[in-house]
Amino acid sequence: MSTTDADATSEATSPTDALTFSDLGLDDAVLKALKTVGYENPSAIQAATIPPLLAGRDVVGLAQTGTGKTAAFALPILSRLDLSQKAPQALVLAPTRELALQVCEAFEKYAANLRGVHVLPVYGGQGYGVQLSALRRGVHVVVGTPGRIMDHLAKGTLDLSQLKYLVLDEADEMLKMGFAEDVETILADTPKEKQVALFSATMPSAIRRISKQYLNDPEEITVKAKTTTSVNTTQRYLIVSYPQKVDALTRILEVENFEGMIIFVRTKNETETLAEKLRARGYSAAAINGDVAQVQRERTVNQLKSGKLDILVATDVAARGLDVERISHVVNFDIPIDTESYVHRIGRTGRAGRSGDAISFVTPRERRLLTAIEKATRQPLTQMQLPSVDDVNATRLSRFDDAITEALADPERIERFRDIVAHYVQHHDAPEADVAAALAVVAQGDTPLLLSAEDERAQRAATFDNRDSRGGDRDSRGGNRYDRDSRGGDRDSRGGNRFDRDGDRGGDRGERRERPERRERGSSGPMSTYRIAVGRRQRVEPRQIVGALANEGGLSREDFGHIDIRPDFSLVELPANMSSDTLDRLKDTRISGQLIEIRPDRGSPARARDFDGERPARKPRHK
Repeated sequence: MSTTDADATSEATSPTDALTFSDLGLDDAVLKALKTVGYENPSAIQAATIPPLLAGRDVVGLAQTGTGKTAAFALPILSRLDLSQKAPQALVLAPTRELALQVCEAFEKYAANLRGVHVLPVYGGQGYGVQLSALRRGVHVVVGTPGRIMDHLAKGTLDLSQLKYLVLDEADEMLKMGFAEDVETILADTPKEKQVALFSATMPSAIRRISKQYLNDPEEITVKAKTTTSVNTTQRYLIVSYPQKVDALTRILEVENFEGMIIFVRTKNETETLAEKLRARGYSAAAINGDVAQVQRERTVNQLKSGKLDILVATDVAARGLDVERISHVVNFDIPIDTESYVHRIGRTGRAGRSGDAISFVTPRERRLLTAIEKATRQPLTQMQLPSVDDVNATRLSRFDDAITEALADPERIERFRDIVAHYVQHHDAPEADVAAALAVVAQGDTPLLLSAEDERAQRAATFDNRDSRGGDRDSRGGNRYDRDSRGGDRDSRGGNRFDRDGDRGGDRGERRERPERRERGSSGPMSTYRIAVGRRQRVEPRQIVGALANEGGLSREDFGHIDIRPDFSLVELPANMSSDTLDRLKDTRISGQLIEIRPDRGSPARARDFDGERPARKPRHK
């Protein structure tokens, strides 16, 4: 078994099945842990990276998500730790709290046979008390997000003077989220004599500059994936109208043989709504989004891992970095409008050599998104048909048979009920088969075991008749179509930057471009305008603002409205019902190295949508 979850080959080295981890020079205790978890053969990035890291070289590793990068730097670090030193020896910077937690779990798994190793996750959204107590006791490895690491450095609670190893994980993602200056500040505050490993999927100019400035003659290792999605994941799609998504999902859950599942939706409100609907249908489901407290989030993920929970309904940000072995299926209840999100979503299944299934719901007007995904992933998606009544009934009968077979395997319980049935047959002169059928009726209750032909006709009518005359789909609340705006321009009436999901500026400077489909936000509630103390003078962009606030405040991209960047400050639309805890966390957020000092903007009235999804009319600007 290999630790990689993508089919990849390295330009530096091409590992074969004959190469094992024991050939790489790792510590015996680390090798024992790898054997316990079943890892035998290193992936391409691991085989190419581990030897130079063990030799003390700086490394730049270019590889896509899912190629086994965590083990590539964690294994050599653990093999070289000095357990007698209590000050942090290794620092790993990760762009999101979910990835930081995932990296911590990997370190702890690989260090299972190294007695006394302490690994600490440091991220926004978690109380300082837990982190401060652990730092006082002494930790060997710190894994954290740049913003919270900067806070600890400013408070003097994190001592990096004895740091020996520093890792930048998903460096390009950190830069996209606006952490460039934070990362450089942290690098400058660490000892000059240290070993640095930088891992990134791409090599933009900013990453190249950091590599030249802070790394010492690094060995550059490139591992190219044949495809950006795992070859072990079967990718399918279903054409379905918006109102029928829940019923279609229910049928798929009935016929698919899944162990654990993540269902992705666009908005945090939809996570709660869909999870509640699934629970009403008898499924063990829970929601996870930016409003869920970190403690509850971790508890939910642990329930998913242990099998106490089968379905997780999540947003992109909340599920980023999740690595749960039980996940056999990923369902895109709302197809993402950017291919990168699609790749990250379906990367939650089909990992480490396991097989997985990804199913995407596509409305008729979203077919172009499907084409973009196939082009970006270089893999075709297979169209599937909605499971028919016969398919569902066959599955239900099979499960009913299995339940009977399982009950027959317990002779003691069967014997007790056999006497009861025999007594009834003797006194009521009823055939045993009729009594057994009556007992099945009692056990089934009011819910019919099998669907009828009428159910099939209703499903077909709803699927094909809910489209409007242009082929679009109206949502279940009767709101606006999930469609592109009819205007070609991307600027709002105030001249501010309109935020798109990819975080880029909406202004096209004279060149018209097609805008992604509008986000559905009819259920997100009223928005309020907040003022932050960074603007064009700090060269901030909408994507940096969104990345920093989402990471530190636990927000999702759907929580952001318009972003208006002024010379010395910016105005950001955020949910009006944000909790005080969220605001407190955001107050410590830094963008481009500067505290944002977030506060409500009293001079800019909050704008809200009414129930049909339309914005109220704008007031004219004062000149």
